[in-house]
Amino acid sequence: MESSGILLAVLVLVCLSGPSAGYPNGKVKEACNNMMPLHGHSPQKLPKHTIEVNVTEFKPGDHVQVSLSGPPFEGFFLQARNAENVGDPAIGSFVLADKRQSQLLTCGHTKNSAVSHTSKSKKTHLDAYWIAPRDAPKRIQFLVTVVEKYSIFWVKVPGPIISQPNTPILRTTIGTLPTSSLVPHLTHPFNASDCGKKKFCVRNPSNCDPQENTCFFLSFTRDHDTVLVEMSGPSEGYIAFTLSHDQWMGGGDDAYICGSENRYVDISTASLVGRAYPEFDSEDALEEKSWRLADGVIQCSFKRRIHLPSSKRRFKLDASYYIFMADGEVGEGGIIQKHHRQPLITNAKYNISGLLKDIGGSRSPFLIKIHGALMFVAWMATVSIGVIVARYFKPVWPNSLLFGREIWFQVHRMLMMTTVLLTSASFILPFVYRGGWSEQAGFHPYFGCTVMALAIFQPIMAGFRPPPQAPRRQIFNWLHWSTGTTARILAVITIFMGMDLPALNLPDPWDTYTMLGFVAWHVGIDLILEIHGYCLIRKVEVLEDDRIQILQSVTTAEAQGHTFKKTVLFLYICGNIAFLIAFLTAIVQI
Repeated sequence: MESSGILLAVLVLVCLSGPSAGYPNGKVKEACNNMMPLHGHSPQKLPKHTIEVNVTEFKPGDHVQVSLSGPPFEGFFLQARNAENVGDPAIGSFVLADKRQSQLLTCGHTKNSAVSHTSKSKKTHLDAYWIAPRDAPKRIQFLVTVVEKYSIFWVKVPGPIISQPNTPILRTTIGTLPTSSLVPHLTHPFNASDCGKKKFCVRNPSNCDPQENTCFFLSFTRDHDTVLVEMSGPSEGYIAFTLSHDQWMGGGDDAYICGSENRYVDISTASLVGRAYPEFDSEDALEEKSWRLADGVIQCSFKRRIHLPSSKRRFKLDASYYIFMADGEVGEGGIIQKHHRQPLITNAKYNISGLLKDIGGSRSPFLIKIHGALMFVAWMATVSIGVIVARYFKPVWPNSLLFGREIWFQVHRMLMMTTVLLTSASFILPFVYRGGWSEQAGFHPYFGCTVMALAIFQPIMAGFRPPPQAPRRQIFNWLHWSTGTTARILAVITIFMGMDLPALNLPDPWDTYTMLGFVAWHVGIDLILEIHGYCLIRKVEVLEDDRIQILQSVTTAEAQGHTFKKTVLFLYICGNIAFLIAFLTAIVQI
């Protein structure tokens, strides 16, 4: 009987207590509309907590940083609503700044339209980023419910109102804009006006403006024992910079990566060992991280202490290093892919916290640049001019000698030997740079080896040239001509391949069109001289057959032909030099 009475009393108590539910894990979807916790208590009237935002205006697609701060609290529930009717459903979506303390919830039909806590642990500050939708109203107000403890909470604490451009701003008495300039979410492109004056900068192309979406920008600003880092560049995946003791990436280098995934940028540190995947750090050594995505450009900034005794893999920032900048794609799951082009590398070591400089860099290693330059000089200038002289200018200086031999022969031999020397010197440089054979250069090295072999074979063959009247002279002439022609054709093909390899990568499509222009220029001059020679022979034959004049007319015709040839040769040399200068300038600028 006594037990029955106790049971009855418990049932009555349960029935009279009404609904009372707490959500220590933050799963508060039931409160999406009125934002009221089901705690069985009345909300407090005067809020102690504030919401801060980093902008007063927004456009669709913008990321707005929202901060909640105040005395220690256990839970919260944050939404963005139409400022002119806060009873409407939540608007837009959020991105988390700290997944350990906050989580995304879906209210109504809008995914990730609210943010709440993940546990009852005490907190005094947290951040989230609100993404403005395309159909956002003219004015947005942020509302938050804050739970200090189970029985003490505030409902729909009003935050700042932000508006779209050219919309009058509605002001509220609660919720103010932050006064600090160190906002966690960037709102504008970086500025290069202080480069070399107040901060150390690396830019590619040199002196480019980071407000343009083609500029890779990196700056370091020292502030006592910390350094503020700003980095931006066009990329749909990631941008990164690395500090290295040498110009070879992978020797335990100190890397800083800003990777974009799902419209969120993760800023992290890693070490590069060999050619393997970056080894990311478990502990975060960076402070005051900020980022922005706009027009295909990733921006990120952070602070780092100059000395980090607790982190052996992070370099001291008051020493000198080579600086690398790279960009590439981010794979599924946030995996950093290999950079799809050669990283930018400074030409010397620099102390980023020391003497302020505004420098550029090169995406092509110095040895590869020299390799390309020597090959252009050899196969665009010396060999082309040498072949033209030997083929068309034998009769032009018949009685003029240079060191005891005909001028055309000495010029031809000198230019051909110069070609062999330039090609040989250039040939070994990629092997020195790579430390062996490159498996990533496609067919370029195979064609290059063939050209090198033919270039060496030509002078060896010329050393066994038969006398002019020997029966084998005709065979030699055909072998010499065919070997040289094959070498030149393969050299041009090899150059076309090499111009777009990652280690050099001249500007596209300029390099292809300019090289095609050079080929057309050479073929055009060849045709002009060939046609001129044919016409000159026909003219001389007509003069001899008609017997109008005997020697004088023939000599006059040949003299006129020689003048024309010399003019064409002068123009040809000038044209070749112009093409050569264009390519050498492009190599210097990359």
